[in-house]
Amino acid sequence: MERINLIRRGAFPQTRMRRNRRDAWTRRMVAEHTLVADDFIWPLFVVDGADESQPVPSMPGVDRLSVDLVADAVGEAKELGIPAVAVFPFTDESLKTPDAREALNPDNLVCKAVRAVKAAHPDIGVMCDVALDPYNSDGHDGLVRGDYVVNDETLEVLCKQAVVQAEAGCDVAAPSDMMDGRVAAIRRALDGAGFEDVRIMAYSAKYASAFYGPFRDAVGSAGALKGDKKTYQMDPANSDEALREVALDIDEGADMVMVKPGLPYLDIVHRVKESFGVPTFVYNVSGEYAMLKAAAAQGWLDYDRVLMESLMAFKRAGADGILTYAAVEAAKLLKSG
Repeated sequence: MERINLIRRGAFPQTRMRRNRRDAWTRRMVAEHTLVADDFIWPLFVVDGADESQPVPSMPGVDRLSVDLVADAVGEAKELGIPAVAVFPFTDESLKTPDAREALNPDNLVCKAVRAVKAAHPDIGVMCDVALDPYNSDGHDGLVRGDYVVNDETLEVLCKQAVVQAEAGCDVAAPSDMMDGRVAAIRRALDGAGFEDVRIMAYSAKYASAFYGPFRDAVGSAGALKGDKKTYQMDPANSDEALREVALDIDEGADMVMVKPGLPYLDIVHRVKESFGVPTFVYNVSGEYAMLKAAAAQGWLDYDRVLMESLMAFKRAGADGILTYAAVEAAKLLKSG
């Protein structure tokens, strides 16, 4: 209260707020938040083949890379100070089935990529998505029975998927499926298989958003998706519900929590961090990335500036880390000053 009263007593001309904005050194010195490369996790898309680099049309500047090229890409990120990457597969249509069995294949694209990255860069973190949509012929994050995504049967597959990924060298299991009870189930499965040190970053508040479109293009699930994901992902109208989801995931053993999407949900990021004080991450999703790229291509926005402004917004809201397709671009901008 004393602090508030003191601020109220300040008046022009004694108080000139612009004084501390006058010089670059002062602005840096009084900045309330900072953005560094350590804040970033870089999502990567992996495709089958050799020496293969496929541009994702809806995500300018993002390529699907074959496993032999992934390690080099991660090496560049590491040199820029990015501490971790997240691996997502572009699964061939012939491997997609109603039971998503390719998710449990120890030689699937994700597992191959994880092994390649950890062999070349053992000191960089690797995060794996625990969900079935890249492997499911229905395009859903869980198993479909009739026209409904079933919960408990899906949990059994997710647990096996997480263990397979851990065996490949995954450091962080990231369940993005939004099935009830999945964090506790995956924690038990990992611990039972001897992977007590594998962390869980739960997609705790993942909304049924229209901002995921380019991502679904990138992993090839857009065409397969039947219906929508509103029965398991959150309603964009709800914020109190997000806190309940986060609380449950923490109780079930999540080491870190995530809000997804990012920019339209800064209020959720703030509420989660303020309420729980746990490591809180945010996913700067494909639609957000694509919008900035598209506007910049038209000359409507200065891409570098709006990118860094957007990323700073996540830190200001309370995020400890950011998953962003622009991680390498942003790290280069930070390095250049």
